[in-house]
Amino acid sequence: MNFCSHCGAADIAFRTPEGDSRERHVCANCNSIHYQNPKIVVGCIPVFEDKILLSKRDIQPRKGFWNIPAGFMENGETVEQGAIREVREETGAKVEIVRLFAIFNIVHVNQVYMIFLAKMSEPIFAAGDETSDVALFKLNEIPFSELAFESNKFVLNKYLEDSNLSSIHIGSYNHTF
Repeated sequence: MNFCSHCGAADIAFRTPEGDSRERHVCANCNSIHYQNPKIVVGCIPVFEDKILLSKRDIQPRKGFWNIPAGFMENGETVEQGAIREVREETGAKVEIVRLFAIFNIVHVNQVYMIFLAKMSEPIFAAGDETSDVALFKLNEIPFSELAFESNKFVLNKYLEDSNLSSIHIGSYNHTF
């Protein structure tokens, strides 16, 4: 951090503020503390009949690999709204959230993922601005070797293992692919 977002000063120090237990960016000019916290990523496993909808990434990282539709939350939305928005942006599909399916951390990049199980009422979808392709896959056709991230493999493996789809799956990763 080079400048204070509160006063614009360039006098930022990395120190432990009084009453805190962690080092933070602190402005020496106005004493504003700049907290840096994990980002929340939300998405869905969109299901139509016995198939799962995946999107092929058209952006880095991992351009050209298949992905569960997901992305960063925006201010002013709930996790459910963000997950539905991400599915719509990446696949053009309309989904209805069934329930929370998985929560996991990718510690080294400070991200927390919340993935929902969602129903598609009809098989209508199309690639969005960040995707080059979208397809429905039967469970035995999921392209595991072409998935973008370990987090995708974790979630989809849990989906395959959880025959009644009733558990919330929790995990942590120290790498992204």
